Formats: sequence, C-alpha cells, structure tokens
Amino acid sequence: MNPWVLLDTTEVPGDGGIMKLYQRAFEFSISVKNEELMNSRMHGSEDALAELACRRVAQRQNPCVLIGGLGMGFTLRAALNEFGPVATVEVAELVPAVVRWNRTHLADLAENPLADSRTVVHESDVGLVIRNATNQYDAIMLDVDNGPDGLTHAGNDRLYTAGGISAAKKALKPGGTLGIWSAEPDASFTKRLRGAGLKIEEVTVRARKNKGRRHTIWLAEKT
Repeated sequence: MNPWVLLDTTEVPGDGGIMKLYQRAFEFSISVKNEELMNSRMHGSEDALAELACRRVAQRQNPCVLIGGLGMGFTLRAALNEFGPVATVEVAELVPAVVRWNRTHLADLAENPLADSRTVVHESDVGLVIRNATNQYDAIMLDVDNGPDGLTHAGNDRLYTAGGISAAKKALKPGGTLGIWSAEPDASFTKRLRGAGLKIEEVTVRARKNKGRRHTIWLAEKT
C-alpha cells in the first residue's frame, strides 16, 4: 500500500492546533490533533447536506445560500449542482490554507468549485458572516468542525448555542432552511433547534454512498 505523504500544515486560528493535509495515491486526508477530520473517499454525507437543503429552495428566484466550512469542496460542489446559472453560493472558511488547498492540491476532487462564477468565498468565521446578515439567505449549511461537539476551534461552539441558532434564523429569509451536519446525533441540540421555533427534520445519512459510518443532518425551516 502506498504510504501517506504530508503535503502541507497550517495553524487553525484560535489555538485550534495544527491542521495537516496528506495524500496517498489519489486519496487525500485532513487531520487536526492527530484525528482525521475528513477523507476524500468519504463525502456522501457532506453531499447529502447540500442536496437536502438546497433542493428545498432551488426553485426560488435568484437563490442565495451560505455554506459554513469549505472542507474538500464536496458540499460546495453538491450545492452548485442543485442550482441553475443564476444563483449565489457563498462559502465561509476560517482557515486560509484550506482555501488555498482547494485551489491547488484538492481542486480536481470536486471539479474545482471555487472556479465557478456562482461561488463567493469569505475567508472568515461563518458565525461572523451569519451575525452580519438579516433575511439574506435561502439556506444556510453548517459543515463546521464535527458538528455541535466541536473539535478544532472553540469559537465554533457558539454556532450551536441558542444564540447561534437565533442568529442563523435571523439571517434566513422566510421559509429558509438551516442545514447542519454532525458526526453524531445530539438530542440536546435537537431540543435547542425546536426551542428556537424552527420546524425540524432529522436525517441519518452514510459517510459513503449507502455505506460507512452514519452521520446526522438536521434540516430546520424558518416558518
């Protein structure tokens, strides 16, 4: 078997540790604190996050959606695939190196979604982007850290508090959808979503198409 090759390292802002990008033949892996965050062979649930959220709003006029977390570009590509030529898909990524990797080492994995004219990139904390928006987005998709149980950046935890949910709700247009990816189910987080007055659907999806670990996606509608 081919060995893993370290391609690059970077520091995660906010004392989140060292993030490392590895390659083994045609497979890529990103890890933090010696724990794998994502692998290019397993992105079925990331695809599903965008597909499930964007299909709810795809028929709207000039849809505008926001993705929190670029990762390896799979969620962004899946979102772009759900829309026609007139749409805006914004993505906020806290770690500048991840954006750079998606323009270089990882560009071909998801058909280079950063080169799509509908893509707008914010090298910023998605929480800040959300807090600065009011009735702006048809959908917001959060694929940040490991979900409500954050791994890399303590500031990400604020996204999943009652205040963070309230800010996301404010940023959504009426009838808009908040989609959230998590590595694990979280009953307390489900309760917080309901407490915010959102209409909830909780979906279990596979890490790879129809196989692999089960991940959780919440779809929360602003009624």
